[in-house]
Amino acid sequence: MRKIPLLIIFVSFVNSIFSLYASDSFVNIYSARKEALILPLLKSFKKETGIKFRLVTGKADGLLKRLEIEGSLSPADLFITVDAGRLQRAKQAGVLQAINNPTLNRRIPRSLRDRDNYWFGLSQRARTIIYNKNLVNAEDLSTYENLASPVWKGQLCIRSSDSIYNQSLVASMIEVNGIKKTESWARNLVSNFARPPTGGDTDLLKATAAGQCGIALANTYYLGRLINSKNNEEKIAAQNLAVFWPNQGDGDRGAHVNVSGAGITKYARNQKEAQVLLEFLVKDESQKWYAEVNNEYPVVEGAVISKTLKSFGNFKADSINLTILGVNNSAAVKLMAVSYTHLTLPTKRIV
Repeated sequence: MRKIPLLIIFVSFVNSIFSLYASDSFVNIYSARKEALILPLLKSFKKETGIKFRLVTGKADGLLKRLEIEGSLSPADLFITVDAGRLQRAKQAGVLQAINNPTLNRRIPRSLRDRDNYWFGLSQRARTIIYNKNLVNAEDLSTYENLASPVWKGQLCIRSSDSIYNQSLVASMIEVNGIKKTESWARNLVSNFARPPTGGDTDLLKATAAGQCGIALANTYYLGRLINSKNNEEKIAAQNLAVFWPNQGDGDRGAHVNVSGAGITKYARNQKEAQVLLEFLVKDESQKWYAEVNNEYPVVEGAVISKTLKSFGNFKADSINLTILGVNNSAAVKLMAVSYTHLTLPTKRIV
């Protein structure tokens, strides 16, 4: 008697459950975003459209692997994750499909969606320079490239090379400056570290606020969380920090931006409903919600932003098509791995 793989049995069981909803309008979602950052919008979507949903949340890499293993048996209609690099990985893995949706094409700038329409940016974040106002003069800051200058020796706090956010920043620099110049920049940048890369963006900001370093590279919404935190210590820490927008000069490319986004899965059974959901997520009301709840910038031009985001000031964003971040990811990872092997810490750190 031939043995049936357990995975096939499991997936078939899951599909039988999903088939119960076949008579209703339904959309099944795999989301790498935390439930609190997607569920309220899905509830509003259901109320407005009558389309039901099933939400599965998890780590981005785990959900992508799950889609690959499930293949044509996957119940997922929509894959939501953060960072264009991860979205491009999903495209390259063959688990997404291209769609031609006039509403999405009209409302989402070309730079913030896949150039082949496999995925679409839903909210925007900037990875910028955040500095300690008591230790660093903003007039001395200028560009990402300048952070590799010896003047910043022992003053930088940055996440590890495993961070997809850093990988995407480096990938964008490779596109603009080339491999050799970016590798030289990365080696010199490492020489300016105040401490070994450790923790996430919130940890970097707290260390910068405490004077362990003068400058951090972080996503802006992490500072927004500290500013609006219910923890008094975090609110006080945020008062020591300020945002600087790099590469704003005439003819320069602007600050690095990235997205959270989504793509319709290759074997989606409810493609129509998935497209309706994507359209809902780029409506003005949805864009405003992301801005207010998580301090993310809208992808739709003219959408309302939060008071916190307004306090960061206006800036020019890099207009590179974010597909490039995924295309250059492998080169960025290799470059960073080599550069980080040259890490040496300063004998004295700023306090």
